[in-house]
Amino acid sequence: MSANQSELGSFRLFPSNDDNKPQLGLSFLDDSPENPPLPPPPPCLEVLPDQVSSSVKPTFEPVNLDGLTLLKGRVSTHDVFALSNSDLVPGKYEGGLKLWEGSLDLVKTLRSEVESNNLSLIGLNILELGCGHGLPGIFSCLQGASAVHFQDFNSEVLERLTIPNVVANLPVKSQSRSADAEVRFFAGDWSKVHQILPNLQTKEHLGSSASIGYDIILMAETVYSISTLPSLYELIKKCMRHPHGVVYMAAKKYYFGVGGGSRRFISLVEKDGVMAASLIAEVGGGSSNVREVWKLQFKSIIQTFESLRTNKAAVDRTPALLTIQQPPFYMEAHLDHLKQMEVWNST
Repeated sequence: MSANQSELGSFRLFPSNDDNKPQLGLSFLDDSPENPPLPPPPPCLEVLPDQVSSSVKPTFEPVNLDGLTLLKGRVSTHDVFALSNSDLVPGKYEGGLKLWEGSLDLVKTLRSEVESNNLSLIGLNILELGCGHGLPGIFSCLQGASAVHFQDFNSEVLERLTIPNVVANLPVKSQSRSADAEVRFFAGDWSKVHQILPNLQTKEHLGSSASIGYDIILMAETVYSISTLPSLYELIKKCMRHPHGVVYMAAKKYYFGVGGGSRRFISLVEKDGVMAASLIAEVGGGSSNVREVWKLQFKSIIQTFESLRTNKAAVDRTPALLTIQQPPFYMEAHLDHLKQMEVWNST
């Protein structure tokens, strides 16, 4: 990660044109006439690859993730948004052109989960929220996902960075499993973007009891702003396939000066009581700004496996039960988990 240190800098919010004027970094606390109300969010829309502008082309450089090499594009915030020295301007630009540390942490965690047989992405429908460069989604494509949908607040980010980065990383017409993945791109605010996501659209032939949504939702560095946490969480609940959907979230423990962070978001999740959260990775070794990767699941599915764990008589019918209730990748992972917990051992 040291090779990317120049681009993976500190979190900076609401840059001022006057460097001598202090800012709190929270618009509702900065009592100044120079802080106008936020503009309305951009319209929600699907961005097609053939809409990519040739006026701003990214340059690419490799990112080494413990032996896995992916490409990251680099474009200027000034060239795309006519902004300079800013990571985020609320209502206009949400930091999608910057490669954040959490994105790399999430790719490494997913790779570790796959290599330890805790996860298989083959055949799954995946949504990456706040994608930016889209590296976690790209990794999912390379691992055989059936569909990967990328979402970002700004259509400009998708056009100028995400789509070119996906194209640069994924082989075309090759023998790779990723060649058959459905890849689509959606722009919009978290409060409304669910209206255009195809995996959430009701299909008559599925019937009212059909489970729709995404098998896995990926997101990195999306929980920095307190004001957007409720809409982000509501979007997740709408997008997760019930009951077996999973969220992998990478974020800093705290975003100093702006109030958000992984723990603030997890507190919101726990208060709601619908999902359970587990910490699966920590980066930072006790520093003041620890980075974390969390896994969220519906409590109902966790309770199902707790019941299986405590009921040895259910072991004989476990494979069939898991096949019906969950996709294949969960069946293998949880059967391995049951074996490790000695449910399979005779008394």
